[in-house]
Amino acid sequence: MPRSSRAIVAEHCYHVVNRGNNQQELFHDRADYVAFLWLIAEANERVSLPIIGGCVMPNHVHLIVRPQHDTQVAEWTHWLFTTHARRYHKKYASSGRVWQGRFKAFVIQDDEHLLSVLRYVERNALRASLADRAEAWEWGSLRWRTSGSAPFALAPSPVPLPENWIAYVNTPQTPDEIEAIRICARRQSPFGATEWSANKAVEFGIEETLAPIGRPRKRM
Repeated sequence: MPRSSRAIVAEHCYHVVNRGNNQQELFHDRADYVAFLWLIAEANERVSLPIIGGCVMPNHVHLIVRPQHDTQVAEWTHWLFTTHARRYHKKYASSGRVWQGRFKAFVIQDDEHLLSVLRYVERNALRASLADRAEAWEWGSLRWRTSGSAPFALAPSPVPLPENWIAYVNTPQTPDEIEAIRICARRQSPFGATEWSANKAVEFGIEETLAPIGRPRKRM
C-alpha cells in the first residue's frame, strides 16, 4: 500500500489540526471566519475531502476527515492554508509565516474513539470559554449540524452519533480522555484500542509515534 509522508491512508478517519505561527491569532473578526469557511468550501470543490466535523478557533483549526485516497489530505490542506495565508497578508499588510507549518494529523479507530475525538473537537470553544454551550459557537460543526445550515456539506460519521449527542458534547470530558487525545495530536500516533493502535502503527510505518518518550534506561 502506498503511503504519504504523513502516513495518511485512504478510508481511515483522521484528526487534522494546524495552528497560527507562535500561537498567533489567525481570525480577528467575523469576516475572517466567514472567509475561511468559504475557502474550505472552495477547497472541497478542488479536492473533494469528506469532512465529518470541525471547529475554527481564534488561533487554530480542527478537522475530522475521511480521505478517499492517500494524497487527498496533503493536497487539500496545502491549497487551503496557502491560500488563507495569502489572503491574511493582503488584508493585514503583513508578511512572514502565518501558520506554524504543515498540519498535524493522527488516525482514529472507527468506534467510540472516533466519537471521543469528534466530541473533543465540537466542544473546543466551550472548553475554551468562548461559548456558553458548544452549539452556540458559530464556527463549529455542532452548530452547523444542529442548525441545518452548514457552510459546506458535512460527511456522515461512520459511527452513528447517539440521539443525545448535543447534551453529550456539552458534558465535560475526563482529564485522562483529553490528555490521551492531545498526546496523539502531538505525536501523530494512532488513537484507538491498544492492539488496534499497535497494528496500525506497524501497517502505516509509524511505529516511532508509539515509542516511549525519553532515553532508554541503562542496563546495570
